[in-house]
Amino acid sequence: MKKLTVQTSIIFALCLTGSLELSAQEVGEARPPNIVFMFADDLGYGDLSCYGHPYARTPNLDQLAAEGTRFSQFYVTGVTCNPSRTGLMTGIYPARYQKYAADYGFGDRTTITELLNEKGYRTGHFGKWHIGPDESEGTYGLETIEVIGGDHDDPEGRDAKLFKAAENFIRENKDEPFYVNIWGHSTHFPVHVADSLAQEFADEKVDRSSFSETMQHKFDQCLEIGGDLDDSMNQYLADVYSLDLNVGCIMKTLEELGLSDNTILVFSSDHGPAPVVLGKKGVREYSNNMLGYAGELRGGKHELYEGGTRVPFIVRWPGHIKAGHIDEESILSFIDWMPTLAKIVGIELLPNDLDGEDVSDIWMGQSRERSGPLFWKDSNPKSPPVMRDGNWKLHLPRKRSDMPELYDLSKDPSESSNLADKFPEVLSEMTAKLEAWNKELPASYDKSGRGKSDD
Repeated sequence: MKKLTVQTSIIFALCLTGSLELSAQEVGEARPPNIVFMFADDLGYGDLSCYGHPYARTPNLDQLAAEGTRFSQFYVTGVTCNPSRTGLMTGIYPARYQKYAADYGFGDRTTITELLNEKGYRTGHFGKWHIGPDESEGTYGLETIEVIGGDHDDPEGRDAKLFKAAENFIRENKDEPFYVNIWGHSTHFPVHVADSLAQEFADEKVDRSSFSETMQHKFDQCLEIGGDLDDSMNQYLADVYSLDLNVGCIMKTLEELGLSDNTILVFSSDHGPAPVVLGKKGVREYSNNMLGYAGELRGGKHELYEGGTRVPFIVRWPGHIKAGHIDEESILSFIDWMPTLAKIVGIELLPNDLDGEDVSDIWMGQSRERSGPLFWKDSNPKSPPVMRDGNWKLHLPRKRSDMPELYDLSKDPSESSNLADKFPEVLSEMTAKLEAWNKELPASYDKSGRGKSDD
C-alpha cells in the first residue's frame, strides 16, 4: 500500500471529516502498530477462495491475502474452541493446564493482552469469549469486553453486530495504539443464514469431483441424514460470505481512518471444520449444513489430524510484511503469537517458560526452520499426544495394541500413508521426544463443566 505524505493525508482527512483533525498516521512513525485479530470459528483450511475452495466467494479476504502474506502451514494449539484460544493467549500448550481453562481461566499465567495493555495499548475484545468464567472488563488486561452472540437472522451476517462493536472501538481509539480481538461465530454449528444471504448462492450446484477425496465422506453423511448437497452448500457458502463482508468493513474502516499502513491485520480460524454428524440429541436440524472444507487434509474439529490443526492464516502490515506472498515452507503456530507480537512492539520481559517462539522474522519474509517441534494433546491423561517435527508428524496410539502413525507431510499432507514400519529410526527418535513431553503434563485434569469443554 502506497504511503501517504503528510500533506496528502491532511487533504484526505479533510475530505472524510471536514475538520483539521489529523489522522493517527500523521502522529509519527514512532507509534507502535495497531493489532486487529479476526478469528473465525470452525472455519476449514480450504474454506476461502484464496485457499482453494471451488465455490467460496471471499473477495475481501482474497484482497487481504493479496496485500499481505498467506501461510500454508499454520497451526492452532487445540482442536476445540478453548484449547485453541488458551495457547495463543498465553503461549503455553493447553494440555499443561491442570485446571481446564474454559472452566477456571488462565490462573496466574500472563496473557498477551496484559502485556500489550501494560505497554500502553488500548485493548478490546468483541464476540465469542470461551476463555474462562470471568467476562468482566479488565480480565486478562482487556479494558473493553463485549461478549456478543451470533444472530442467524441478520441479513448482514450472524457476526455483524460484534464486528460493528469492534469497529466502534477502533474509531474511539484511533489516536492511540490498540489491540482488538474480533472473535466471531461463523461457521460454528449451527449454520443457518438469513434468506437474503442464502439467495446469493441459490444457483450454485455441487460437483463432488471439485472436492478432495477427504471431503467425500461429509457429502455422504449429509445425504444419509436427509440433506440436500446444493442447499447445504448454499447455506455454508453464505455463512462464509457474510464473514467476508464483515472483514471488508474492518478493512474499510482502517483505510478511512488512515490506519491501514500502521496496523497488523490478521485473519485465521480456531481449528478445522465441524463434522456433519455431531452425535448429540436435538442438533440434527442444521447438521447437514456443516460442509466446511479442509482441502486435501484429513479430519477436522476434535481431531488431531491436519484437517483439525492446520488453518488459514493471513497477515498484512504494509511496508513490513510482503504483499502477495504465499509462504508454503514455514511451520508456524498460534503458540508463537505472544512472543512474536511482543518482539514486534518492543516488549522485552516475557514469561521464561513459554512454549512458543518469536517468528516475527518469518512473518516479515525470512526463510528458516522453527527452533523446535510442535505438540498437541487433549486435556485427558489417556489421550494420545501428537507431534510435528520438520516434515514428520507422529500420532502415538490410544491403546497399546494400536500402531503409531507416522506421516511425511511434505509428500502426504492428507496423512493417508502410515510410514511407521518403513522409518523405524525416525519413529524411535520422535517417540522418545513425544513421550518425554507427555511426561511433563498433568497426571489428571480438573474440569467443572462450566466452560462447555466440547464446544
